[in-house]
Amino acid sequence: MQGLGKLLVLLGLSLALVGGVVWLSGNRLHWLGRLPGDVRIGSSVFIPLTTCLVLSVLLTILINVIARLFWR
Repeated sequence: MQGLGKLLVLLGLSLALVGGVVWLSGNRLHWLGRLPGDVRIGSSVFIPLTTCLVLSVLLTILINVIARLFWR
């Protein structure tokens, strides 16, 4: 159970850090959600396919690097 607690704290701190970066970046991330491949139908339906793929790859790389540093 102790390992699960550490993992949850690490995930929480990581989420807070990412949230802080997005919040403080202001208008510099205006391209996020407007990548080629993101689908917008009218003004009510928005499906960010490419944005989700890019974020998934980046988060996978980040989590793997963190895992290799802390869990050898």
